[in-house]
Amino acid sequence: MNLTLATHRRVGRTALDLPVFGLGTAHLGELYKVVDEEVARDTMLAAWNGGVRFFDTAPWYGRGLAEHRCGGFLRTKPRGEFVVTTKVGRTLNRPADPRTFDRAPWRGGLNFEVNFDYSYDGIMRSYEQCLQRLALDTVDALIIHDLDTLVHGEKTEFHLNAFERGGMQALSEIKASGQIKAVGVGINIAESLPQMVNSFDVDFAIVAMPYTLLDQSSLHTGMAACAQRGISVVIGAPFASGILATGSKGTGMYGYAVASPEIQAKVRRLEAVCKSHGVKLTAAALRFPLAHPAVVSIIPGAACASEVTDNLAAFHEKIPAAFWSDLKTLNLIDSDAPVPNGAGTVRR
Repeated sequence: MNLTLATHRRVGRTALDLPVFGLGTAHLGELYKVVDEEVARDTMLAAWNGGVRFFDTAPWYGRGLAEHRCGGFLRTKPRGEFVVTTKVGRTLNRPADPRTFDRAPWRGGLNFEVNFDYSYDGIMRSYEQCLQRLALDTVDALIIHDLDTLVHGEKTEFHLNAFERGGMQALSEIKASGQIKAVGVGINIAESLPQMVNSFDVDFAIVAMPYTLLDQSSLHTGMAACAQRGISVVIGAPFASGILATGSKGTGMYGYAVASPEIQAKVRRLEAVCKSHGVKLTAAALRFPLAHPAVVSIIPGAACASEVTDNLAAFHEKIPAAFWSDLKTLNLIDSDAPVPNGAGTVRR
């Protein structure tokens, strides 16, 4: 069937239905550039007026700024008309010296020190802080954020143990009490996905980089594990953190850093196929992951209203089945990757 903004998919075995298209708010935390308050509000308004009703945020985005901006807008809307998710595992505290505090890697954001805490008390405190920043009395799901080696390195085992000893229990209690409908996990690297979904009782995973039009490295590992266990997937970075939106011209971002020459070369090959079929690269990037049977939603980010409207237009673009066939013939996507056909259904 054709996918529209009104299309919802059920998350795992929960009561949570997610629209297939949502808005990620990392850019409202000023990821690559400072975003004025008016611009941030216009971005949220453009999403709302365009029909978007799923919003994902996190304490890490701008050290609390994205949650403030997201919640400041959503609190003016009827609570039953939108879905909002946020993340736990970080608490925010006043820095010892706000005058010299370094907000990196955020270009702007707020002056708050981040403390990682995946313990029972840490998860509970993180949850309470999220509600306060959002100015909302409830969220629809909580996501365990960044519990992998990319973020924690040699301290990963320490944080995993803290989560096993109490953090997962905290989330289970919050869900059992009816405060949230689902528990998720946020993943940055392919090897962490099967580990997390096989180790913990989660309902869905937000997969940031390991499954995009540029990289399907987790197709037969983590994504397969999710499909086998009935765990849903939300694609958190359908533009691969930038380059699938900006294209190969200029300094494209990939994996939250400047794209390598190899990645830029692959994007140019994708662009050539897009041109031959009259397809926008952004449209292909948005529609590709939704063909996977485990994927329930995509949440592209935006730093201004025009980016939202452009993404919505790309999402609705029709893509011929021959386009996907050519990508496989040219080995630009995995030959086993599910792809949409002209009607938006799944075929292999």
